[in-house]
Amino acid sequence: MREQQQPAFILHHRGYGETSLLLEAFTPNHGRLGLIAKGARRQNSRLRGLLKPFQPLLIGWSGRGELAVLTGAETDAGAPALAGAALYCGFYLNELLLRLLHRHDPHEALFAAYRIALDALGRGGAHEAAMRVFETRLLRELGYGPVLDHDIADKTPIVGAAIYDYIPERGPVRLDPGPNAPARGIRIQGASLLALAGEQLESAQALRETKMLMRALLARQLGDKPLHSRRLFLQGTAAPRAMAVGRERKA
Repeated sequence: MREQQQPAFILHHRGYGETSLLLEAFTPNHGRLGLIAKGARRQNSRLRGLLKPFQPLLIGWSGRGELAVLTGAETDAGAPALAGAALYCGFYLNELLLRLLHRHDPHEALFAAYRIALDALGRGGAHEAAMRVFETRLLRELGYGPVLDHDIADKTPIVGAAIYDYIPERGPVRLDPGPNAPARGIRIQGASLLALAGEQLESAQALRETKMLMRALLARQLGDKPLHSRRLFLQGTAAPRAMAVGRERKA
């Protein structure tokens, strides 16, 4: 099989042999692919520095099976400028795709959602909202989309002012008499569910509650193995905090 000029993003790369790279690529029409980029690490290779995460590409490859051979690559557009927290968020999205997508399983809508999420991260600001929206779209593509519009007990529409017990394996059930009722799953306000359904996460409460919800829903698919990107983020944010505390003590 030979393909040319296919849109793609590199999700991960590592050295392969002395001069090559082993790539995990994400494409809309062919899903996640394993590719060998022969000679890409040589000093004179035109691919050197091009095959990196978050850079929109047009690629070609040949071969079948688990590993094909990259035959060409060029930039498709400018890469979003990810730095600081946005960069960690980007690595988190990549790790979700690596962990949850099967190879050669196309997800055209998810590819578009990923591109939108990277653009949002590149603009700065609403990182948390961009991740929650992408997580929701990812779960929908995998067939595990969250129930966000109705109570699973009586099928009534979600009420913004009500409090719900979101049971991860089922969905939301309204708590009665309200705030003091015990919850089996994730306690969440109806307004937060509606905000996630409408992809309009603006309030601090909605961001906080939907983060807890999506973490619980994704855990069912990810299993017990921790996310490497989450650990990197915690390590990266811990160092500046420690330095700030040290400066305060010296002052």
